Amino acid sequence: MTGIVAASRGLILCAIAVAVVAVGPCGAVRAQTPPPAGTALALPDVEVVSTAPLSGSGIDSARIPSNTQVLRREDVVRTGAASALRALDERVGGISLNEAQGNPFQPSLSYRGFEASPLAGNPQGLAVYVNGTRFNQPFGDTTNWDLIPDIAIDRIELVGSNPAYGLNALGGAITVRLRDGFTYHGAELELSGGSFGRLQASGQYGVQSGTMSAYIAATGLNEDGWRDHSPSQLRQIYGDLGWRGDRTELHFNLLGASNILTGNGTSPVDLLAVSRSAVFTYPDQTRNKYLRLNLTGTHDVTDDLSLQASAYYSNLSQRTANGNAADVEPCDTNRATLCINDGPPLTTRTGSAIPNALVPGLFPGVRAFRRGGPYAELDETATDTNGFGAALQATYKAELFGRPNRLLAGLSYDGGRTLFSARSSIGTLTQDRGYAGPGIVIDQADGSIAPVRLSANNDYYGAYLSDTLDITSALSLTVSGRFNAAQINLDDRNGLALTGQHSYNRFNPAAGLTYQLSPGLSAYAGYAESNRAPTPAELSCASAASPCTLANFFVADPNLEQVVARTVEAGLRGRLTAFGSARIDWRAGLFRTASQDDILFTASDLTGRGFFQNVGDTRRQGVEAGFSVRQGPVNLFLDYALTEATFQSAFTEISQLNPAADANGLLHVRPGNRLPGVPLHQLKFGAQYAVTSSWTVGLTGVASSGRVLTGDEANLDRRTSPFVMLNLNTNYQVTSNIELFGQVRNATNANYATFGSYSPVSLVPIAQAPGTTTTRSLTPGAPVAGYGGVRVRF
Repeated sequence: MTGIVAASRGLILCAIAVAVVAVGPCGAVRAQTPPPAGTALALPDVEVVSTAPLSGSGIDSARIPSNTQVLRREDVVRTGAASALRALDERVGGISLNEAQGNPFQPSLSYRGFEASPLAGNPQGLAVYVNGTRFNQPFGDTTNWDLIPDIAIDRIELVGSNPAYGLNALGGAITVRLRDGFTYHGAELELSGGSFGRLQASGQYGVQSGTMSAYIAATGLNEDGWRDHSPSQLRQIYGDLGWRGDRTELHFNLLGASNILTGNGTSPVDLLAVSRSAVFTYPDQTRNKYLRLNLTGTHDVTDDLSLQASAYYSNLSQRTANGNAADVEPCDTNRATLCINDGPPLTTRTGSAIPNALVPGLFPGVRAFRRGGPYAELDETATDTNGFGAALQATYKAELFGRPNRLLAGLSYDGGRTLFSARSSIGTLTQDRGYAGPGIVIDQADGSIAPVRLSANNDYYGAYLSDTLDITSALSLTVSGRFNAAQINLDDRNGLALTGQHSYNRFNPAAGLTYQLSPGLSAYAGYAESNRAPTPAELSCASAASPCTLANFFVADPNLEQVVARTVEAGLRGRLTAFGSARIDWRAGLFRTASQDDILFTASDLTGRGFFQNVGDTRRQGVEAGFSVRQGPVNLFLDYALTEATFQSAFTEISQLNPAADANGLLHVRPGNRLPGVPLHQLKFGAQYAVTSSWTVGLTGVASSGRVLTGDEANLDRRTSPFVMLNLNTNYQVTSNIELFGQVRNATNANYATFGSYSPVSLVPIAQAPGTTTTRSLTPGAPVAGYGGVRVRF
């Protein structure tokens, strides 16, 4: 660690040197000389970044006391068909994508070691907003990236910890702004396709007529998937109607999606050695149907006072079906019935024992397996959520003590009403480890495995205040705070085990300073607190005595403590001209976030089941640095992040499939052990070169260190391997209206993995790798792939 810290300090000092010396260890850089008398001074461009979710809260990024990064429309489409996730993964060093599901449209996005994930089993630590309204789903605070139409994205902002963004902003917030008819005029059609049977068509149209505007965008995508049994389908639509007066602007927009996603998760390493595309068990399918209605408005009461408001309604209908190996065996007391871990016989809804006679002689070799073998389990869930909310914000820009001042105050409410149901069924295991019927629903009398029907109501209230005062023309002070109140009520429709009421309240303060050292150089330092309340999904699965499946079958309702994060960060950022006319934007910073009462999904002694628990303190700290260079036909960038994410409290967990566990299947986690899934080092780099005025070629790359496997929180087993992935891209402007584009992903066909865990290989006959006992399991990254398309503008 000493060498890492030293290297990090050197990187920051190198970046500082670029800004303040004429010739330094990072290369020759020419200092800017003052312009001759009587000439105009070219001031640097002002990058306005939001300091709260609602529009109208923007401020010069040089006055924000935390790290901020902005991706524009051109970043989303620079290397091919529009893709926000690809742009974030390629351009932001602190962001990593964990493809636990193995589906490109269902990744878990991690920033500074905090996640925004579609999986309710993952602890959520990033607040996500779309068009100024909360996008984290009410039931599990999850983020379904597949619901956002990439073609309609105008801007993405990534901000550090800021209490104004409410619950879940432990590591920061991501805000997505979609286009409207005021910001986009014309029409565009995008057709693309390529490897793994991908076919995609997208279109957008925007128009303004006087004070009115209209915009519509739609995407359709079909893909077979590169892994076995992994097709996906996306259907997305977005529309916006706008009106703008002298002092008022209103927008009504609609977002809809109907998607089918298949991601079959990790595969044992011995199976992957035979076939990189092989899956362990299947199916693992998610069906999302989504509708979101959003109304936003701004009104300038005076030149100094403006009001912003929003209201939204959303409906998410989600269905999942997850086929797994069944950890069952003939009961010792009656070999004609089935049991789990020598427990009571498995029973149906009528109380009848499930017979040990479903699949006799299904395929050769099955009798060699003492348990499992011919049996499979299908876990199905149905989640129907109505989300709604409103916010009101005021921005006041009058002077204070004779100095420029910006005061922002707001109130927000976000609510959710969810009906969740789930069941587990026993069926047959096919020769390629898929699930087949008949599908006998398990309903144990003790409730350990039983159909679930749960109603969850959650109401989140917030009040926030932020003030930025320019103490001098160079020094700015920002103080802010937010009070969060969360009310969560659970109602068990099948009994009383899940019924309960939970409430959480907290005030989160923040303060920071920025100092403009020169027109192209500023420094910042800040402190911020944030919190997240346990979600209804977590509260419904928080008992070690009554674990649930990873697909979120809920059977108990103990209380959990809310998570509180305290962040300190500081850094430098700047812009300068060097090597003649090259424009260099750069930044370098340090951060540390200490989290109290962090929540983790931990395994139980029943294979495939677990529960949420508070595991004490965790810490995420590191370095973020990067630069971009633009000169003539050349565009270069490099972004680096060191993220050390560790446990700071000792605890013991069950991980029976981890070969490094003790004789009782336990792992003893100690302070300093690394959190799973977070790479220590990440480097993003890229180059674009305009060969001619019409033809551009480019390269991007991601280099990442290995990641701790989920289920190895004690860091006793081998991590995933480090990897470097290179991507090539090209664009050719045939005419002013027609553009051809192409890309090669993973050009060197690197064999890599972004996620790892453990699989119960003893339960499943693997014909391709007979006799395997290695439980280590990975989600492989996609092999080399090529895509091409055409973009036509009207």
